Amino acid sequence: MSNLLIVESPSKAKTLKKYLGKGFEVLASYGHVRDLIPKNGAVDPEDQFAMKYDIIERNKKHVDAIAKAVKASDNIYLATDPDREGEAISWHIAEILQNKKLLKNKTLKRVEFNEVTKKAVQHAIDNPRDIAMNLVNAQQARRALDYLVGFNLSPLLWKKIRRGLSAGRVQSPALRLIVERELEIEAFDSKEYWSIHLNALKQNHGFDAKLIQLNGEKVEQFTVTNTEQQAKIVGKLLLDSAGKTTVARVEKKQRKRRPAAPFTTSTLQQEAVRKLGFTTSRTMRVAQQLYEGMDVGSGTVGLITYMRTDGVSLAQEALMQIRDYVKKSFDADYVPKTANVYKNKSKNAQEAHEAIRPTDVTRTPPKMRQYLNDEQFKLYELIWKRTVASQMMPAIFDAVSVDLSIGSEANLFRASGQTLMFPGFIGVYKEGTDSAVDDDAEAKLPVLETGEVLDVDKIFGEQHFTEPPPRYGEASLVKTLEEYGIGRPSTYASIISTLQDREYVLLDKKRFTPTDVGRVVNKFLTQHFTQYVDYDFTAKLENELDEIAEGGLEWVPVMDKFWQGFNNQVVSKADVERPGNELIDENCPKCGKQLQKQLSRYGTFIGCTGYNDEPKCDYKRNLNGDSAAASTDPVQMGVDEETGKEIYLMVGPYGPYIQLGMPVEGEKKKPKRVSIPKNIEYADVNLDIANQLLSLPRDLGKHPETDKKIVANIGRFGPYVNHDGKFKSIPKTQSVFEINQEEAVTLLAQAYTGPAPIAELGEHPSGEGRVEVFDGRYGPYVQHKKIRATLPKSLKPEDVTLEQALELLAAKEAKGTTKKKAPAKKKTATKKKTPAKKATAKKAPAKKTTAKE
Repeated sequence: MSNLLIVESPSKAKTLKKYLGKGFEVLASYGHVRDLIPKNGAVDPEDQFAMKYDIIERNKKHVDAIAKAVKASDNIYLATDPDREGEAISWHIAEILQNKKLLKNKTLKRVEFNEVTKKAVQHAIDNPRDIAMNLVNAQQARRALDYLVGFNLSPLLWKKIRRGLSAGRVQSPALRLIVERELEIEAFDSKEYWSIHLNALKQNHGFDAKLIQLNGEKVEQFTVTNTEQQAKIVGKLLLDSAGKTTVARVEKKQRKRRPAAPFTTSTLQQEAVRKLGFTTSRTMRVAQQLYEGMDVGSGTVGLITYMRTDGVSLAQEALMQIRDYVKKSFDADYVPKTANVYKNKSKNAQEAHEAIRPTDVTRTPPKMRQYLNDEQFKLYELIWKRTVASQMMPAIFDAVSVDLSIGSEANLFRASGQTLMFPGFIGVYKEGTDSAVDDDAEAKLPVLETGEVLDVDKIFGEQHFTEPPPRYGEASLVKTLEEYGIGRPSTYASIISTLQDREYVLLDKKRFTPTDVGRVVNKFLTQHFTQYVDYDFTAKLENELDEIAEGGLEWVPVMDKFWQGFNNQVVSKADVERPGNELIDENCPKCGKQLQKQLSRYGTFIGCTGYNDEPKCDYKRNLNGDSAAASTDPVQMGVDEETGKEIYLMVGPYGPYIQLGMPVEGEKKKPKRVSIPKNIEYADVNLDIANQLLSLPRDLGKHPETDKKIVANIGRFGPYVNHDGKFKSIPKTQSVFEINQEEAVTLLAQAYTGPAPIAELGEHPSGEGRVEVFDGRYGPYVQHKKIRATLPKSLKPEDVTLEQALELLAAKEAKGTTKKKAPAKKKTATKKKTPAKKATAKKAPAKKTTAKE
């Protein structure tokens, strides 16, 4: 009997094909196969929220390949990812096959495995099940909610603010977090305070103590608030001390620090941001590679378990292997008597799956180093260390706290310190934090006894100022979203990407700052759709989706309850005023009417309230006072000193740009134009910035390897460096005006040089380069230098040999040399008859849905 296994990823398909052998055909769906039709009416609230699906255009060929393979198969196994999304993909594939009437007399089952290992896959094949409709319904409800919010709120934002904006069920509360934090920072009033310190000495061993009690009263943060007050206190304490301090109390105790739980999706994202400097999206991409399978010499195997999970538990077999590894590699003292057990503290945790762990702990990072690239190795090492550490003994510290008195016990200074007595799990791994302060980095104190008199080296005050709460970084935003129960950890990376892509927020120095547009969108949503950006409401909805997945709730009543309130709100807000215009206490110098701060497509500017009057007043200026404004008309910036031509600020179909001079009738040469980069606000453009832009392109000198020049410039898609036909975008952290030759060479080294080979067959007999196999757009092919030869359908990429590849390449080369270019046909004056055009209807290309999170 023939068997067909369907997975999501082509790389996973290759791994599983090797496990299952000749009795199985393994094909990939390449992710989702169907989605809601990209237009209004895809979800019908009047018909039990019936959904209209269409096959995703880019995956149509993969669906056709699956359908063709099903015809030749007796048993079909749906092995998509083990989560709600994966369950829904399996259901969509089954629905497509059912609609094509391809399942008659065939067995179709769902199989699920949490790790890509031969044992786990075989166990899944031996224990198939039916598609879990509770999970499918939960995913459909989530997709329908996201669609209804996006397709109803986004047009309202277009109408009230500007085109191209979007709102999302989870994206909008995340934006609210960032904006509210920024408002907190702006409203923060910094206050001065002082701490008083004493440096004590015992046999040249100095240590610091902090004043905790003054004249019998506890010292609070704002007990000392200015220079004069601290000078008076320090002076009195110095007099009272007479150069000596007495040990009033010594307290010793043992402190334990326990290891952190193994990784969930959320904690992996947070720790990879903190420790590796990865983004959340990069973390998930690399984790996917490690999960789907790597060639480790002995074969291809998944190195970690499934990376989308809220679970913190480990399989019993894995626990036994880890404990045995720790015992052999360290000592029996490092292994707890019973396995460490953890519980997820976050809201909405779905703990059906294991935590993220290595599939085999004996595959240590040093052993795997040769098979992984840098980012794969770093993430694997992080996961391996965290997992092993989670099953080790706590670290033990001897902690000591000492009070020192001055004059009497009415004035007390306190010092604390600790010594690591047993490293435990710290010998392998230590969890990162968002704070710069290390909890374990306390001073080491000398041995002290109560009543002992010590020398005072000095008493002094330290000035401090209260600081506003920090802006969110990726790690702290993910942590906060999880704490509030907003969204799912598997969607956090896409939420953050969407906020940046929509230009609602900027990531500067690894911290999020809201843009003007982000502020206006948030203000509109919090004023008019308060409930739907409320943190508790969003979390409650997530709980209801979880209950649907568990079978506790039906999905249609949940949808209906949401839709009734939401739809009424959308209808009632159709006539609300356009946000973003804020009156300022200044009159127009042109007509005398009041001015206002306005938001345009390209930023914030000052404009006249008489713009819509007759006659209208078109006065505008930037926030910085220049007379450039957000207008589609050319704005004169000044005169270019070198050419004497006027410099204009203009707006075209691809955004704002600077132009030098105007077109001259009869001249073919067009005026010089330079696009304004996205990181420069339109409203901030002045003559200095215009001159900088017109100085482009910049010649950065010659490349040290080729002796050809490197150029920095701005194109339609942003700033870039160019060398010998190779282009590389300049990241936001660098400036096109400041980048130097050395930095450009580093960037160019990262430029894409073509697809990575899926197999290397060896050196070409000529000794000039290697022969490699690639997976191309139109199928697999072999390549040597510039010659490419497509593999015949009978020859699979994993089976091709060097000899076969050389034959194909030789035939291709021979064909290329004998093929002669056809002579150009001579043009004749004979008029060709124009054939009548057939009135065929072309299918419109699928548009991207604005409902997508």
